[in-house]
Amino acid sequence: MPKVTLNFEDTILQVLKLKSSETKQSMSELVNDVLKASLQEDLEDIKSWEERKGEETYSYEEFLELLKKDEVI
Repeated sequence: MPKVTLNFEDTILQVLKLKSSETKQSMSELVNDVLKASLQEDLEDIKSWEERKGEETYSYEEFLELLKKDEVI
């Protein structure tokens, strides 16, 4: 695995060290897990957008009226 240098804010580094100690995971494992989860979420958002890109769009005002009509608000 390639090595990379990252610069963290002091408080983030402190929390990362504490979490690493509490979970008995390395800081690298924790950072990798968080990045994987974030990238997976992005991928899911992109897939959702791809599936919905042909749908009709509404202005904010039109959407509000639809919500009121359906008694959501």
